[in-house]
Order: sequence, then C-alpha cells, then structure tokens
Amino acid sequence: MSLLNILEYPDPRLRTRATPLTEADFTPELQQQIDSMFETMYDAPGIGLAATQVDYHKQLIVIDVSENKDQPLVLINPEFTPVDASVEMMQEGCLSVPEYYADVERYVRIQVKALDRDGKPQEFETDGLLAHCIQHECDHLKGIVFVDYLSRMKQERVKKKLLKLQRQKA
Repeated sequence: MSLLNILEYPDPRLRTRATPLTEADFTPELQQQIDSMFETMYDAPGIGLAATQVDYHKQLIVIDVSENKDQPLVLINPEFTPVDASVEMMQEGCLSVPEYYADVERYVRIQVKALDRDGKPQEFETDGLLAHCIQHECDHLKGIVFVDYLSRMKQERVKKKLLKLQRQKA
C-alpha cells in the first residue's frame, strides 16, 4: 500500500466525472487501489474518500465513519435514492478542501446500491453521518465539490484561502 496524493480544490481534475467499474476491472490492481485509498483516508485523517480525489476517475468510494476506524466500507458504482423528502443540515469538511467546514443540506435517510470490493452487490438503507458521507462522496464522482452548495461569494473566499495555502506549501 502507499499514500496517494489528494487533489485540492480548485484543482480542475476534481470536476472529472468518474466512469463505472466493469467486471474486467476487478483485478489485484483494483484491490491495491482500494487499500491505498483506505490508507490515505485514515492518514489524512478523514471518514470518506472518493477515487476522483486521488486522480483515479472510476466510481469507487471508501468510507469508515466508526469511532475506532474498524468498519471500512467500499462502494463501487454507488447509487442512492432518498427514502423520503426529509433533509437536514450537517457541517461538512472535505480532504480536498482542507481547513474549511460549512453546513450542507442532505437527505436524512437514503437507500444505497453498490458493489463491494469483490464485485458482489450490496443494498442497504442508512441515515445520519453515514448517509451524509455517502452523498458527499457520490458528489465527488459526479465532479461536484461541497463548496458548490455555497454562495458564489463564499466559494471565492474558499478558493482564495486554499490557493494561498497551496502557495505557502510550495
């Protein structure tokens, strides 16, 4: 395994729409990608990471919202549908938008369909932090970053702040 480079907003590669993984993609290399994504997410530290964020433009998400970081979840070609129209605000952060948090409205309860790391179908209903995290990471696969939900003024402020931080690191 190895740590992957996490793209930071406003990197244009974060806008790339991920493509579905096919049966032929379930190779040892995919398993290595999944393991490296988990290692990168835990090291960051974060609770979710979409493949788009590490410049791998396939529909792959890794998540672990558990306190002890012992409940890894892999979602390949994920889809979700709201169980009902109920929404709630929750503060979100993002490994691609370091040091910035904002309230984002998401569906409270969702039905999720995806493949697991071995290509087996999985389907479940969830709410709370896991539901928010899945919706956030699915956005990444569509080229959407959570700051897109903010006003233009806030988006510009975040962009300026992050560009300044990136220049300081360079």
